[in-house]
Amino acid sequence: MDEGNVVIECHDCAFRESFANLGRARIALDDHESETGHSVDWEIDSVAPGVERAGADAGICGVPDCENPDSALLDWNQANGEP
Repeated sequence: MDEGNVVIECHDCAFRESFANLGRARIALDDHESETGHSVDWEIDSVAPGVERAGADAGICGVPDCENPDSALLDWNQANGEP
């Protein structure tokens, strides 16, 4: 198994594989489910620092006060002329 940040694992057989990126993992997951009808799950061990920062800025972690109100990611409304 290649070492990567995204691991997919089948709940119905011994299929388990690791990928360096989410796109390739998603394709393999879809292919295995389509070909076998099995239920496949994935685990993301780490993401790029920019992705992690964007997630924290957006507050998607579910932790109160996690979002960054100064983030450029949250200024899209103002760029469109909205308050």
